[in-house]
Amino acid sequence: MAARLFVEQPLAAASEDLDQDFALPPGAARHVQVLRLQPGGQVLLFDGSGDEWTAEVTAMGRSEVRVVLRERHSVDRELHPSVTLAVVMPANDRMDGIVEKACELGATAIQPLMSERSVLRLTGDRALKKQQHWQGVAVAAAEQCGRTRPLQVAPVMTLSAWLAGLAARGNDGAERRWLLSPVAAQPLSARSREGQGPIVVLSGPEGGLSADEEQSARAQGFQAVQLGPRILRADTAPLAVLGWVALGGLEGSAAS
Repeated sequence: MAARLFVEQPLAAASEDLDQDFALPPGAARHVQVLRLQPGGQVLLFDGSGDEWTAEVTAMGRSEVRVVLRERHSVDRELHPSVTLAVVMPANDRMDGIVEKACELGATAIQPLMSERSVLRLTGDRALKKQQHWQGVAVAAAEQCGRTRPLQVAPVMTLSAWLAGLAARGNDGAERRWLLSPVAAQPLSARSREGQGPIVVLSGPEGGLSADEEQSARAQGFQAVQLGPRILRADTAPLAVLGWVALGGLEGSAAS
């Protein structure tokens, strides 16, 4: 199977002339060099637009790899409905795993958050570098799993600022907002029957959200849901919900 590579440059313009080759950006070029592909070898390229292209290597150099697009493929491997995970960042490097697995399972976006009980706190350049790192993790996961639209990692925000942004934006009721909470929460299967729109899942840190934070989330239309009698870790809970949706949990609930 041909290697799949993400390129940041729009490929639609390049595809207008299928006989004209062009240089791959440095990241994709390095992948082709590591694979030791030679002229005539094929790769699959995607740029986040939803399509992918079969490309043929035309020249291999030490600093440049050139390819020509041969065929465009219209594919849809995205999760429907779209799911955004708003995750209070766990400590250590566990956010890397959340981003990777969320991309594989089909999440559209991740919003990294800081709350009152956060252990990991990022601001300024550190926050920007982490966002860029996580976006790279998402791109690598998309290359591996077949997605043509890599999960988008939003800038790090405080929970209060993010909720304030939701308040300013408003909600016409089409967006389903779920708050993962073991307190006064209904089973996920019960909430999943309500509505058909996109889903936003808010998940807290290791110590959970404070009572005031949960109340603030509820004020923005978040409905508390629980995942069963066991308390899941901060990096397990949002992926459990996403996996349930990706594997047809909504359909199963609607049919029950």
